[in-house]
Amino acid sequence: MSKPSADTTAVSRPQRRRPPLAAAVVQSLTTAIVLGEYPPGSALPSAGELCDRYEVSRTVIREATTTLAEKGLVATRQGWGTVVLDQEQWSLLDPLVLDALFQRTDRLVFLDNLIEIRTTLECAMAARAAKRIDDGQAAALAAKLEELAELRDDATAYSRADIEFHEIIHRASQDAFGRAIVSSIQGKAVRSPQYSGDPSREHIDATHQAHERIAAAVLGRDADAAADAMREHITSAWARRRPVDPPEA
Repeated sequence: MSKPSADTTAVSRPQRRRPPLAAAVVQSLTTAIVLGEYPPGSALPSAGELCDRYEVSRTVIREATTTLAEKGLVATRQGWGTVVLDQEQWSLLDPLVLDALFQRTDRLVFLDNLIEIRTTLECAMAARAAKRIDDGQAAALAAKLEELAELRDDATAYSRADIEFHEIIHRASQDAFGRAIVSSIQGKAVRSPQYSGDPSREHIDATHQAHERIAAAVLGRDADAAADAMREHITSAWARRRPVDPPEA
């Protein structure tokens, strides 16, 4: 009997199953907390009030409260009830928390921070990819670049293939943590119009030229050039589509 081959694909830790009603309550309360409806230090409504508001049982509310605590959003305090915690304690990479952050009026602060994180991580990944990319990944990167060239008249399709272009480089870098962090944050950010913008054909052409420089450096096994090209691409692309800061009150 042959031994099973080793499987190096990432396997996520099984998550506790939550009733659909509890998930809906969690999403609603997460958004309310992150958007400031319940500021830090304040208490959530009582279990009875939440039951009435969401038309669910106390069991569902207990399950939802436990999940909010796992996200670092709340804690149970004797005599106070369920209290909202400071932002420093929130699990900011949690998908629901991220989704709500990008709905806030100060979301540009978080989007700028995202660009800084992407620049730091993706420059390093591009340099690593230039040293570690294998023949199959090199062929995939070249093919994706050709696909992008054909999609420049379709902003939506180009954006989708753009993400796939970067993912090939991420995989080639073998930087599992960097890839996970960028994927987690950007997966939510791209849903924000403030992050994605509305690129013109001129902007897409500029982006494509940047992709060509990145691909040339990675495929040429030039780590320094790959990092520089990635840095220029991320920062200049954000400068083109970044919304104007709202005027101060």
